[in-house]
Amino acid sequence: MRSRLSKMENEDSVERCFADDDFFGSLPEGFVAKALSLTSPRDACRLSLVSSLFRSAAEWDAVWETFLPFDYQKIVSEAEDGGCSLSFSSKKQLYLRLCDHPLIIDGGNKSFSLDKKTGKKCYMLAARDLSIVWGDTPRYWRWISLPESRFAEVAELISVCWFEVHGRISTSMLSPNTTYVAFIVFKSTSETYGFEYQPAEVSIGISGLETQTQTVLLEPESEERRRYPVVPRRRMGMFHRRHLPNHPVVVPVNTQSSKGPKQREDGWLEIELGEYYIKKGEEGELEMSMTEVKGGNWKGGLLIQGIEIRPKPCKS
Repeated sequence: MRSRLSKMENEDSVERCFADDDFFGSLPEGFVAKALSLTSPRDACRLSLVSSLFRSAAEWDAVWETFLPFDYQKIVSEAEDGGCSLSFSSKKQLYLRLCDHPLIIDGGNKSFSLDKKTGKKCYMLAARDLSIVWGDTPRYWRWISLPESRFAEVAELISVCWFEVHGRISTSMLSPNTTYVAFIVFKSTSETYGFEYQPAEVSIGISGLETQTQTVLLEPESEERRRYPVVPRRRMGMFHRRHLPNHPVVVPVNTQSSKGPKQREDGWLEIELGEYYIKKGEEGELEMSMTEVKGGNWKGGLLIQGIEIRPKPCKS
């Protein structure tokens, strides 16, 4: 009896599948493509598994054209080679290419890419596009090339006691009605020092208006050093060492809300600078910064690739 019922249920299931295929097969492919274009890139890919008709409609250029930014042609034309390196046979292929391979634009000062799930714009400002205090003074900073960087140059911190980095991007370049998160992208080296005890301050907001500020730890390995931060004055950089005392200076620090660096897939580290919601039609410059000017100790050995601005991931 059970085997008969199971057989009947299987037959019903097969019949329903055929009925679904007949229903979807009767829809015009253009109608399905239009419906898919009103969803998101992720949903279009998921719906392509429904049937062969949906799979075919999900390949239409008209679908992926709607997922690309309205000004993508202008952005591509600003690439270093005028976009000649972008070889693609379909708009879907172009979309995926822009997601996986950032495009270097603005004379090598920025990179552009797309968030794969949403199609929102992502940018990274190269170190050369940032405002770095003493950045053009060789005794404090120097500019070097690294094969693992997407840009021609990165900034190497030699030794400073006043660490201050700012980046700006026009809100019109970003996707509207989107919450963006900014990150400073950097590397620590065996020569990195001076960031162990005093957290840095980071901020984000529209230039000239109120900004959101928080503290971060560039070297958060030692919990004990964060609780009892003692800055050794013996390692004070290359200038005026003889005029400074050798005894340590205790710097009171509240690091309960401080955040630390996270490893990226490309081998670099990143620290969040904050998030900001870009409203449609909002005009201004989004400014992001990282500073450490309160500790007074010298610091060095850091490599900065740039500041990345990307959409905040949606919880799903």
